[in-house]
Amino acid sequence: MKKGQLILIFSVSIFASIIGAYSYKTFFADKNPPVTVVNQTLPVRVISNNSVTGLENGFITASKNSTASVVFIKTESEYQRQSFWGFGFDPFGRIGKVASTGSGVIVSEDGYIITNHHVIKNADKIEVVLSDSKKTFKAKLVGADPSSDLALLKIETNGLSPIKFTNSDQVEIGQWVLAVGNPFNLTSTVTAGIVSAKGRNINIVNNQFPIESFIQTDAAINPGNSGGALVDLEGNLVGVNTAIASKTGSYVGYGFAIPSNIVAKTIEDLKKYGQVQRGFLGVEVMDIDGDMSEKLGAEHGVLVRRITGTNDKASGILEAGDVIIKVDGTDIDTKSTFDERLAYLRPGDIARLTIYRDNLKKEVNIELVNSEGTTELITRVSESSEILGADFELASKLEREAYGILQGIKVSNITNGKIRKMNISDGFIFVKVNGKQFNTVTELIGYLEGQKGQIRIEGISANGSKQYLSFNFY
Repeated sequence: MKKGQLILIFSVSIFASIIGAYSYKTFFADKNPPVTVVNQTLPVRVISNNSVTGLENGFITASKNSTASVVFIKTESEYQRQSFWGFGFDPFGRIGKVASTGSGVIVSEDGYIITNHHVIKNADKIEVVLSDSKKTFKAKLVGADPSSDLALLKIETNGLSPIKFTNSDQVEIGQWVLAVGNPFNLTSTVTAGIVSAKGRNINIVNNQFPIESFIQTDAAINPGNSGGALVDLEGNLVGVNTAIASKTGSYVGYGFAIPSNIVAKTIEDLKKYGQVQRGFLGVEVMDIDGDMSEKLGAEHGVLVRRITGTNDKASGILEAGDVIIKVDGTDIDTKSTFDERLAYLRPGDIARLTIYRDNLKKEVNIELVNSEGTTELITRVSESSEILGADFELASKLEREAYGILQGIKVSNITNGKIRKMNISDGFIFVKVNGKQFNTVTELIGYLEGQKGQIRIEGISANGSKQYLSFNFY
């Protein structure tokens, strides 16, 4: 390349650079460039220092006050699968011991711990690991309430850090809460969110008479959080984390907790009586929508569909078509809130109802009954079988009336034995075995223990559906 050509190319390059710089400065550059700050970090978003500090302090306080009260729960159980042929248990189908994990909340210094029933359901072995000392204890099941998905455990120790309770009725939608638990075996994990809603019914409790009035939160809850604590910014218990709404099995923004007031009543009943004392009004109710509300003339409440006959005291006072708008002075918006208010009461307690009938409001008082239709507190009467690996008790009057059966025997507390081989769950009611009905628990246990070969069972599942099962005993 000639010398003249090189000079021309060089001159054009310089000219192009000058034009480019001038264009950027004219059309793109900020005419008021920022002042350079040396040795100083500027926040991306400026918020009041007091509010940020206050919220952060709340999270720290809540974490400090609650993490020592939340424990890691490990369970172990035998699992056996049925044959591919559909004729019962396959003796070669055993897959050995299955371990699972969850969380629990310490509620007393002397070792009482509340958790979800589904965390310890059918467990042959339950262990509790403390979050502060990492000590491991063997736990005993004091009692369980499948209808609310709660269970009470006991470990033999003292000097624990029990959680403090708050009144879940006073929890507000929008307030900050923290979920404390052990998701994916990550012990002592804390996540934050708000209360998104109250009184949620998501139809997950597999029971004939479920109580679902969950507190909804967007604090991250994942598998392993079940049985852990949902707390306020003081670290006080708002609820027991129970479920998530997810198509993937992991957190997608919706978590649900059992309100602390239901938890407190359940603990008291299980400690005192070994079972939850539920008071029944003796009616079936349903939610009302906007069109029904307009026709009935009631702005809110639940509609009485029918009088069941379980509670004679309600038969002469309530009528089908009544709208129950208040229970003990509390407004009733949904069936969930109605069930929650009754869950706080026991047999013999008086429920003060405000009803709407024929465009008139009326207050009535009705004494609640137990599942047998009396006002006495229930004492659980059951028999156990090591061979069958379960407890058995007569189905209650309430259950017999609900399912239209004359007699039935309910199974619970299933451990390793013949019942588990049949893949039968807690709450199943035996109606007939090989076409035979049984009037006493002892008769059924004796028959099942001695049974070999094919066995046909007619019964009712824990969710109230009829089932017909067939198995081979070896």
